[in-house]
Amino acid sequence: MSYAIIRNEKYNRTSLNGIYRHNERKNTSYTNKNINHKNTYKNYAIKKCDMSYLKKFDQIRQENNLKGWIKKNSNIICEYVITSDNEYFKNIGEKETRRFFETAYKFVKNYKNLGEKYILSANVHLDEATPHMHLIFIPVVHSFDKKSGKVIDKICCSEFWKGKDSYKILQDNFHKYMIKSGFDLERGNNEKNEHIPIENLKKVTNYEIQKILKNTSCLEQEKNSNDIEIIKNDYKRVIKKFNTIAKRYSRIKNIVEATIYKAEQIQKENYTLKQENKELQEEIMLFKDYIDKTFEYVSLLFDFSKEKLKRLVDKFICSFNKEK
Repeated sequence: MSYAIIRNEKYNRTSLNGIYRHNERKNTSYTNKNINHKNTYKNYAIKKCDMSYLKKFDQIRQENNLKGWIKKNSNIICEYVITSDNEYFKNIGEKETRRFFETAYKFVKNYKNLGEKYILSANVHLDEATPHMHLIFIPVVHSFDKKSGKVIDKICCSEFWKGKDSYKILQDNFHKYMIKSGFDLERGNNEKNEHIPIENLKKVTNYEIQKILKNTSCLEQEKNSNDIEIIKNDYKRVIKKFNTIAKRYSRIKNIVEATIYKAEQIQKENYTLKQENKELQEEIMLFKDYIDKTFEYVSLLFDFSKEKLKRLVDKFICSFNKEK
């Protein structure tokens, strides 16, 4: 059985450019080896963003007069990565796969009464190992303002995800919605374990993870014990350990990708500076040649030594600089 997977990630302003370039496929090269560039043309947008995420955020915030106290490091954007396993999408086919993501989009639009206008972008990637959708939205909450006596919309990530079970509730509701829409999917692991980071969902889906862990627990049972409680406890330990390692790996991967991106930008700037320097050098050479010919023409015109003329000009420039 396959699983309905939805994971959330939060970003501040400084993170948005890198996320935008990846999701919208604006980069010329990628460190992610899972991306098959030959299949990039198959990607599609359920909601297209016609500008950078940062510009779109500022535009939506201004147009809708969004409230909220936002600091420099505040999380202002959330991203859902929605998927299942690769085998599931192969079995249901291209049309049903598209309906899967369109249905998921409708769920997000209505979840917590968010509204479509606060969704910036929804891109389906078919050029990686497993089909998945990146959905970018502003975590807007609709709250009652006591002063005005009206309902106001404000940006507040912490309030949008209020409560320790907020992600569990999200996954429960998402699973129920997809089941009602005709997709035969399981809820997945309902234990209170750490979330598998989004980056790893592109390589290993929840279905594949649980399949691996299931096989591992069976091997443990055969080798070590027939006690079901011991096996269950060890199973939980393995999940927790795996997710902790995966989380650390994701953080390191994000740092590496950000560093590579900065290096690429510096390389481009360096190339531009080299080109400008080359052009300046050529202009200087032309200018020097022009001055030399000017000295030559003046010396011939007044029957005056070229070298002597240069000395006089140098002397005049030196005295002029001293006066200044």
